[in-house]
Amino acid sequence: MASSDRVLRVGMVCPYSLSVPGGVQAQVLGLGRELRRMGMEVRVLGPCDGPPPATFVTPLGNSLPTASNGSIAPVAPDPACVFRTMRVLFDEQFDVLHLHEPFAPGPTMTAMLLHPSPVVATFHAAGESASYKYGNAPMRAAAKNIGHRVVVSKDALALVQPAVPGEYETLFNGVELDVYRTSAEYPTTGPTIFFCGRHEERKGLDVLLEAMQLMGPEVTLWIASSGPDTERLRARTSADPRIVWLGRISDEEKVARLKGAHVFCAPSLHGESFGVVLIEAMAAGTCIVASSLDGYRNVATDDVDALLVPPGDPVVLADSLQRALSQPQLVARLTIAGSRRADDFSMSSLAQRYVEIYHALSPERVHRRRPLSPWLLSPRRTRHTRMMMQ
Repeated sequence: MASSDRVLRVGMVCPYSLSVPGGVQAQVLGLGRELRRMGMEVRVLGPCDGPPPATFVTPLGNSLPTASNGSIAPVAPDPACVFRTMRVLFDEQFDVLHLHEPFAPGPTMTAMLLHPSPVVATFHAAGESASYKYGNAPMRAAAKNIGHRVVVSKDALALVQPAVPGEYETLFNGVELDVYRTSAEYPTTGPTIFFCGRHEERKGLDVLLEAMQLMGPEVTLWIASSGPDTERLRARTSADPRIVWLGRISDEEKVARLKGAHVFCAPSLHGESFGVVLIEAMAAGTCIVASSLDGYRNVATDDVDALLVPPGDPVVLADSLQRALSQPQLVARLTIAGSRRADDFSMSSLAQRYVEIYHALSPERVHRRRPLSPWLLSPRRTRHTRMMMQ
């Protein structure tokens, strides 16, 4: 069979818990689904704090919440996860490994160092990182195992390239557009704003709640997800019946509420490398009010397909929210342009490009090195490992 016709076995590795909502996790699972719809044989490997979210996910143990980039990352750097990763790589013998955030501690770093198959690495993070700043020497050594490097935005490139120089391809994150365009809307009883993001300082929920104090009594705010600031913010707004705290919601409910809301608000303050959530709102046909961060401007343009405001200013935010709730002609213009913009970020197009990369790296199922040896997992050497994995 010609190499271009072969079905390659792809191991896609995520460093973050796949049962915890997050941008990288959503990209990994969405890309995995799309590749499988295209006929690729894909397994997603990663930590899971609970049942795996899909049948094609291989869980590697629980995560350990770790501070990173002003947030809390659910990573799994423990030895038990490392050994589980080694065992799966030995059992599966993938043709290609696709590592998301390859320098994150845990399964992605383990897979890159073992390098049993050609490696594709996708870098998502942006902003500042102590790991990239102080750990660039070992990163450069490990990066020699990467066959193809991808960044999701120019902001992600600005973070990784100084630490690990080299050639990178920019492939924007993708969205499963049909899911957002065909799902039913969640019913509303009046003007409704939707916020969905981790409740922490960098996501700007504090600013949105201040802006709500300037909004009329008819406006409802749906707040999804949770985080370290949840209890403080709920206590602060407990007397306001306009604010509805949803907690963590399913992907299906997220899509329905995104389609039902009149405005999606993303008031983040910093640390956004790419505005995939804005693409989701565009695909759902929902008007967007968001902060004018570099990461969001990768996707949206002010007064073309969204209203972008200075981060951290509740007065300007309230004014833009009010415009989006009271000017139907403005909303129609923005959402039509947004729907066209969303077409540029189809998950199917992204998956097709990755298929081309996979075949280029592994044209005839020939490893650059010998397959991972069972010697690494021999009974003599892994007696304690098996005890940890039970």
